[in-house]
Amino acid sequence: MTDGLFEIAVKAAKNAYCPYSGFHVGAALLTADGEIYTGCNVENASYSMTVCAERTAIFKAVSERKKNFSAIAVAGSADGDFSRNCTPCGACLQVMSEFCGGDFTIILADGKHKLSEFFPVSFNKENLK
Repeated sequence: MTDGLFEIAVKAAKNAYCPYSGFHVGAALLTADGEIYTGCNVENASYSMTVCAERTAIFKAVSERKKNFSAIAVAGSADGDFSRNCTPCGACLQVMSEFCGGDFTIILADGKHKLSEFFPVSFNKENLK
């Protein structure tokens, strides 16, 4: 079911608004019921206001009442070559951990990985007690 998800992320990267870094990132999020939500990075002159592609896709899905996810593909490039891995940043990994378990699949240029490989310990609702 994740076949072609990386290619969708590459297409989403072409929609990125990245006039400052020139680094295009796209994400394709697969829901448990088979829907796909895409996202791209959206930069801002106030750099801290930039939003990553992964969070854009997740927030779009959550805003449509989706909260069960199977996989996300992430593609990024400054030169149009999407064959190198573009790993999610810490903020994106934290957001993924809010909705997904450690076995959640993250698809990069080199293949499939698990969320727990990149983010073995997260801040979660248990920390709020």
